[in-house]
Amino acid sequence: MTLRECYDSIGADFDGAVKRMCGKESMLAKFAKKFPADPTYQGLVSAFESGDIPSAFRMAHTLKGLCLNLGLDKLQKSSSELTEALRNTESPTPNAAELYEIVKRDYEATINAINSADV
Repeated sequence: MTLRECYDSIGADFDGAVKRMCGKESMLAKFAKKFPADPTYQGLVSAFESGDIPSAFRMAHTLKGLCLNLGLDKLQKSSSELTEALRNTESPTPNAAELYEIVKRDYEATINAINSADV
């Protein structure tokens, strides 16, 4: 599957991401292929599951930014919602655990698609 097909399969913004990469599809391919190895998601999982809400907030916020730059819209949206749920680190919103599960689902779908792309 091409990178464009990969992006289409997960509802991502291929054209916008290429634009952010100075119009270079090869640059997007380079960074998209590196995304699965980025430690941010694992940091989010560790922090959230250990109850370290300040760190979980930072990791969710970082993940949101990475996804925004790469045009990974669905994961960006869910990580953004989780970021907001964790913003008050002393009292996360009641739906934070539900939003965390959505991020996990979206992340897995994104990684599977990227790993399937021929880049």
